[in-house]
Amino acid sequence: MKHSDNPEQILSPQHARWVVGVLSTSNFAIGMGAFIVVGVMTPVATEFALSKTASGLLLTIYALAYAIGSPLSIALTGRLSRVRVLTIGMSIFMVGALLAAFAPDPLTLYASRIVAALGAGMFTPVTSVVAMALVPPARRGKALAQVFIGFTLAQVLGVPIGSFIGYTFGWQIAFALVAVLSLLCLIGVTRLVPQTLSVPANSLTTLVQTMRNPPVMNAVMFTASYITCAYVLFTLIAPLLEEQMQYSRNGVTALLALYGLGAVLGNILGGRLTDRIGPYRSLIIACVSQTLLLPFFSVLPLPDLLLFAIAIVWSTFGWSFMVPQQARLVAAAPDGQSVVLALNAAAVYVGASVGSTLSGLISEAYGLNMLGLAAALCAILALFHLLLSERQLRRMDAASG
Repeated sequence: MKHSDNPEQILSPQHARWVVGVLSTSNFAIGMGAFIVVGVMTPVATEFALSKTASGLLLTIYALAYAIGSPLSIALTGRLSRVRVLTIGMSIFMVGALLAAFAPDPLTLYASRIVAALGAGMFTPVTSVVAMALVPPARRGKALAQVFIGFTLAQVLGVPIGSFIGYTFGWQIAFALVAVLSLLCLIGVTRLVPQTLSVPANSLTTLVQTMRNPPVMNAVMFTASYITCAYVLFTLIAPLLEEQMQYSRNGVTALLALYGLGAVLGNILGGRLTDRIGPYRSLIIACVSQTLLLPFFSVLPLPDLLLFAIAIVWSTFGWSFMVPQQARLVAAAPDGQSVVLALNAAAVYVGASVGSTLSGLISEAYGLNMLGLAAALCAILALFHLLLSERQLRRMDAASG
């Protein structure tokens, strides 16, 4: 990589751990704020008399605002210091959480989701840039994993906690908690992240140049391909388990808890694999593992212990994808690192939307039991996408070198 090799801005190990810690905690707050609507959708819908479709828009609107706003906001703030961008992004996100907590009507609540998404889209991609800029090259994979694990934990722990608070004390209190946590993270960012951090400046020109670079954009869109294969199964995993395994609340909860544990382990695994064997080989392993494991969900029922073992391995290798993909993209576009990571974050939401849509269509046409095979087919397509995009990146490097 061409960026952040300046030894003057590489912090001491102790200071770097504090910075990475506050960035990880910040991503926990953002992840909790993003997905907390899943846990409090019923009380929100009840209070405002919303249909299932209307309440589901709370997540859809967030995803669309993030996907569109993140690359643009990162490009427009490219010449500001990274600390300033982090501060602005977290402040906007906090305002969105507060707006949700005091929303008097559905329209205000929808607007709050757009505000929060714009702040998150400005903040989260920059955390990866900062983490890589402050550690030696050999530790970048680990630093990325530590920063991203906050977002992972938000879905595993933050959403259930928010759901409990929302049902016990009111959904407004859940959003208020996100706002308070955001404020604490904002204070930590302003005090711990170095003001003198130097990374390449990005702009709208950088965004346009990146989007007009076919090899880089094809590499970015691999994220959408990979996430699509995951969401084809994950979107309807609960009704699949209820139908094929005869699970009720406890069985579904237990398997999802193991899936969450696997997500945490996978994030750590992805960082270690990236540092040891490189991003590309790590992604090959992730794709192959999904191709081999997903078909098991189309041969249910299985013995409980075997299914639980498959689920945690599936999740671990599945979630090992993000760290090597981020490292790969930064290596492909070192002068547009903030922009390319923002585009990558947008691709996550594109993949989730496509995967969820396919999940519904496949289940209606062929039944829930076909989701595992369909997801495995998507994983094979993602693998071919990875091979093609890597070939294009190597040709680009050879032509420029």
